[in-house]
Amino acid sequence: MEFRISDTFTVSLSRLQGDEQKLVKTTAFDLQLNPANPGHQLHKLDNVRDKNFWSVRVNRDIRLIVHRTQESLMLCYVAHHDDAYSWAERRKLEPHPTTGAAQFVEVRETVVEIPVELFVDTPTIDPSLTAKPLIFANRSEEELLGFGVPPDWIQDVLLANEDTLFNLADHLPNEAAEALLEIATGGQPAPKMVLATGDNPFSHPDAQRRFRTIENHEELERALDFPWDRWTIFLHPVQRTIVQRDFAGPARVSGSAGTGKTVVALHRAAHLARTYPDSTTLLTTFSNPLANLLRSKLNILLRSEPKLAERIIVDSLQTVGERLYRGQLGELKLASDFAVRDVIAAHASGSPFRPTFILSEWLQVVDAFGLTSWDEYRDVRRLGRKTRLREEQRVQLWSIFEAVLSELKSKGLLTPSNVFFRLAEAIPARNHPPYEFAIVDEAQDLSVAQLRFLAALGWKRPNALFFAGDLGQRIFQQPLSWLSQGVDVRGRSKTLQINYRTSHQIRAQADRLLSATVTDLDGITEERKGTVSVFNGPQPVVRTFSSVKDEEQAVSEWLKDLCGQGVHPHEFGVFVRTSMEIPRAIAAVERAGLKYQILDKDLETTAGSVPVATMHLAKGLEFKAVAVMACDDEIIPLGERLEQASEFADLEEAYNTERHLLYVACTRARDHLLVTSGGSPSEFLDDFRLP
Repeated sequence: MEFRISDTFTVSLSRLQGDEQKLVKTTAFDLQLNPANPGHQLHKLDNVRDKNFWSVRVNRDIRLIVHRTQESLMLCYVAHHDDAYSWAERRKLEPHPTTGAAQFVEVRETVVEIPVELFVDTPTIDPSLTAKPLIFANRSEEELLGFGVPPDWIQDVLLANEDTLFNLADHLPNEAAEALLEIATGGQPAPKMVLATGDNPFSHPDAQRRFRTIENHEELERALDFPWDRWTIFLHPVQRTIVQRDFAGPARVSGSAGTGKTVVALHRAAHLARTYPDSTTLLTTFSNPLANLLRSKLNILLRSEPKLAERIIVDSLQTVGERLYRGQLGELKLASDFAVRDVIAAHASGSPFRPTFILSEWLQVVDAFGLTSWDEYRDVRRLGRKTRLREEQRVQLWSIFEAVLSELKSKGLLTPSNVFFRLAEAIPARNHPPYEFAIVDEAQDLSVAQLRFLAALGWKRPNALFFAGDLGQRIFQQPLSWLSQGVDVRGRSKTLQINYRTSHQIRAQADRLLSATVTDLDGITEERKGTVSVFNGPQPVVRTFSSVKDEEQAVSEWLKDLCGQGVHPHEFGVFVRTSMEIPRAIAAVERAGLKYQILDKDLETTAGSVPVATMHLAKGLEFKAVAVMACDDEIIPLGERLEQASEFADLEEAYNTERHLLYVACTRARDHLLVTSGGSPSEFLDDFRLP
């Protein structure tokens, strides 16, 4: 007998108390070991449309709903007695008549209109003057069935408008809801796969995203240990295709915040480790905090496969680079940023160029591209640098940079870029690469040197390099051409468009901070306008105040109000632009009578405390409710950063990355978002507000 688990079960399990969850898990394990055991107290349900629904007694009040046939048993839902029975009475499990995919179909309530005689004449209003346009009026029933809409819901879909669509989507299978939302936002869904007659309805890709066959006790234990992390068990068909696909060269998955890029990266690492048992896979990203998050999520994903996890190395790229350098090239002495700036300042004294321009030319050209000679500097394409330099000006600048390079060399110091450039030269000489596969999350913030290192690591081997990132969240690096550094993802780049983390309202409003399309320097375009959020929520709130105190009071009231609605302290996130504004966030949290926790590089939250952090630490996190405070003029965009811009290109880049930073902070919110200022508001808030 096949034993299956449904995503509706894992979600319902997470809503129970800890002791109740333990009892349910024990019952689930017993059912898997011996489904026919009479001690399970199975009870056939009467008032249900699907006669294969049974109830299993967990304790006096908790009931587990299972779908039972001669061939299979599936865990469907668990809740207190009345809620569990009500869920079963309102659903049926059946294959879709067109696609063949197994679906839970919610039974429509039948509404009978009883005519009431009118004794008072009322004015008649022409419905055409008040009714909103029907979104799917020009779609045929056959087309809607092809998107996975259950036949029982076709008429409701045909009558849907912008006010009723999201409520309707909540009652439909995921593939149908996503297709309808995509149409409503101007897109055209891809045709659904259609199973051949007689094929197993659970084999359909859309069925596999909600139902999973559990092969053994350990797999069930993993599924039940972390019921709130559905991504460990269920993948969208597009995600699954990317995870399992063989790529002839470097590949990239992109998408706006919340579309599951990191999920794909994690599953890709696990897939490669399973497929190539003698290999070592590197799972990496640009910062230590994000690497820590990846490591914790991978531990969840591979909890029951510790041997597999041992062959996946999770570290930040800088940590990886330093370790490989010491192992292959010997002693490493890194020059700190401050030391490099001091050396540049010493040699630039008396130069006709502004100090800020010299520093940016070093960071964005000389050090970024690993230039070591006059010929290289003379001929380099200064991508993104708008200030034109005559050859004699370059000669003057190179005299400074040559002296800087000479002094660093005499002291035996290397910059982080030097580390990766030297590794890129050394790796091809090895008989075997240090890692067979490398998977990079948040790839939009890779540097030239890191890309060149990764290109050497992959060396055009199939499946060797896989990148996940979003150009709209680039906040640390200048835009650059991947192709020029030996990484060609053309034809192997896919954009995810289904957002699972952020409500439609928050996503749509945050997207106003960015362009609808983003094109990289290699001509690959990412479309943001086709992104669809799969759930509804309240509108984000943008409020400006005349004083910091008024802002603190308003945020504290917002926190208290949501706490009263059931949001726990650790489910909040409060973000500010820099550490200078942290006291403002703390004051708001304390005024609400709550404890606070300042997040560090480990990014671990503590139950009972509200996390407080700068926007740069927001990456990779998600919360039910987020407050983005201190969005004042001169704070975001940061006035100090704008003043340091040495030319127009630097200024434009500063504005862009500051926008990206605000976007990152806002899209950490799942259901509730509050954006505030306590003085003259940031110019970005005008863009963020709804028209």
